[in-house]
Amino acid sequence: MDMEVTEIKRPNSFSNKSGKRPQVSKRYSRERCYSFGSRPSIEKLRDNFVDQPKMSFRVVRSSKFRHVYGQALKREQCYDNIRVSKSSWDSTFCAVNPKFLAIIVESAGGGAFIVLPHNKVGRIPADHPLVGGHKGPVLDIAWCPHNDNVIASGSEDCVVKVWQIPDGGISRTLTEPVVDLVYHQRRVGLVLWHPIAQNVLLTAGSDNQIAIWNVGTGEVLLSLDCHPDLIYSACWNWTGSKLVTTCRDKKIRIIDPRKGEVESEAIAHEGSKASRAIFLKHGLVFTTGFSRMSERQYTLRTPDALNEPIVTVEIDTSNGVMFPLYDPDTNLIYLCGKGDSVIRYFEVTPEPPFVHYINTFQTPDPQRGIGMMPKRGCDVATCEIAKFYRLNNSGLCQVVSMTVPRKSELFQEDLYPDTLSDEASLTADEWLSGEDAEPCTMSLKERALVVQGGYVSGRAQQLTVTKRTNALATGKDREKEKERERERRRDEEDKDNRSPTPRVDSHAGTPASATPPPTNPLVEKQLSDLADEIRKLKSVVVKQENRIRALEATVKSLIPPIPSPAPDQPDHNHEENMAPDEV
Repeated sequence: MDMEVTEIKRPNSFSNKSGKRPQVSKRYSRERCYSFGSRPSIEKLRDNFVDQPKMSFRVVRSSKFRHVYGQALKREQCYDNIRVSKSSWDSTFCAVNPKFLAIIVESAGGGAFIVLPHNKVGRIPADHPLVGGHKGPVLDIAWCPHNDNVIASGSEDCVVKVWQIPDGGISRTLTEPVVDLVYHQRRVGLVLWHPIAQNVLLTAGSDNQIAIWNVGTGEVLLSLDCHPDLIYSACWNWTGSKLVTTCRDKKIRIIDPRKGEVESEAIAHEGSKASRAIFLKHGLVFTTGFSRMSERQYTLRTPDALNEPIVTVEIDTSNGVMFPLYDPDTNLIYLCGKGDSVIRYFEVTPEPPFVHYINTFQTPDPQRGIGMMPKRGCDVATCEIAKFYRLNNSGLCQVVSMTVPRKSELFQEDLYPDTLSDEASLTADEWLSGEDAEPCTMSLKERALVVQGGYVSGRAQQLTVTKRTNALATGKDREKEKERERERRRDEEDKDNRSPTPRVDSHAGTPASATPPPTNPLVEKQLSDLADEIRKLKSVVVKQENRIRALEATVKSLIPPIPSPAPDQPDHNHEENMAPDEV
C-alpha cells in the first residue's frame, strides 16, 4: 500500500512570507539608553529651553559642535614634576582661573597646594614655594569667581582657609591666610563659591553639615542640617537661589538654602559608590553615578520630577567616580572619570534623546585629577571653547585644548555668546535678604584681551575681612574671640610703642624718616605701574633711535660722494651739507 509522504513545515518566527530573514537594525554604540516618564515630562523638558529648533528629518544631526576635537599641548608647554596628592578623597585636586593654576600636592607636616602662574611652564623645581597653613591634608580647593587672586581650601583639620595670592605668584611659602573659617567638627571635603553673590562661600564636612559663609566678615550666614550621611557634591543653579546635593544615602536633594527646606528628593543612582549632580543653565539636573551592577551611568532629570529620569545611559563598568564639567555657553558636558584615560563630551539639546554623544578624547595615561578653565580664559583666536588641565600619576599636568575647526580667523560670535564675568551681581547681605538676580556677563569680543592665549583680568583686588560677632557661636567661643581681639590690639600697641632709631642723613643732618614713604598699597601699585610704563616707553625710544641711525647709514651709503672743491675756491655749501644736529 503506497502512502503519500508530505513534508511538514514548522513556523519560523525569524522568517517572513518570502522566506528571507528580516534585517536586524545595527546598534551604533555600546551604550544603552532608556527613557522613563510620560509625554508631559518630555514637554516640560522642551519648555526649559529658550530657543526650540524645529524637528527635522535629517539623517545627520545638525550641530556646530559635532566636530569638536581635543589636542594636548607639547610637554614643554605643560607643567611637570608636580607631586600630586595621593589622598583617596573624591576630589578634582585642581582649580584653574585665567591667572593661576592651583594643584593639591603631597606635603610633610600638614597639607599644602601649589599655585603657578600660567606662564611658568616646564619642569617645576622641587623647592617651589607652597601655600601651606593647614595641619592636615588639603581635600578641596576653589578659586573665587569674582576675584582671581582669592582661593579657598578645605582640609582634614576641620578648618577652611581663604588665601590672597599676589599677582605673579608667591615667592615664598605662604602660611598666613586672610581669614580662618572654623565651624565644622570633622574634615571639610567640599568648598564652593556662590556664582553671583560677593564673598559667599559654601562648605560641607564629614559631620553632614553645610555651612554658608560671608567671607567678608568671617561669619556663618546659614547652616543646613538635612543630610543623614556624608555629602558627596553640591552645585548652585544659574541664579544661585537653589542648591542640588548628593549624599551617601543615594538620594539627590534640591534645597532652598535661605529657607533651609528640602523642596524635592529622590533616589539618584542605586549603586553604593559616590554620585555627583549639577544644575544646567535651563534648570535641568544632570547626575552621574553607578547602577546596582556597578555600571557607570548618567541621567537627566527635571526638578519637579526627580524620581523619573528622562534619560538614563549606562557607559561602562569602570570603578572611577565621574566628574561632570559643564559649559553653560555651549551646553556641552564633559565627563572625566578618576583613573580614566579619556574625556567624553556630550551636547544637551531639546531634541530626543536630549543628551547627544559627540566624541571622546583619548590619552595613554590615566588621570588623577582635572581642572577646567573658565570661558574668559580661553583663546578666542583659535576657536578654543574649553581648556582642561589633567593631572597624571607621573607628576605631569597636561593641558588639553578643545577646539571647533573654523577657517576664518575672525571672532566667531556663534561660538562665544556673552559669558560669565568676574563681577558680582549681589552682595552677601542682599542675597541673604532674599534678592535674586541674573549673573553678570561680558562679551569676549569687546573686553577680552588675547595676550599669550587668554583673557587678562584687571588689577588685583584686595580681600578685606571685617570681623563681626558670630550669632551661632557659643559662650565659650565668644570669650575666645574676645581674647584673640584683645591680644591683637595689644600686639598692635606694642608695635606702635617700639619706634625704630631714626637714620640720620649725613648730607642734610636730619633724620631720613622725617618724610616716610607712602604706605597705601593702592598708591604703591599705581607708582609701580607708572614706573613699568616709563620703562617700556624708554625701551621703545631706544629701539627707534637705533633704527633711525641704521636707516641714515643706509641712505648715506646709497648717495654718491660729492667731489671736494678746489683749494682756492671757498666751500659755500658747507653749511647746507651739515647734519641737522651739527653746529
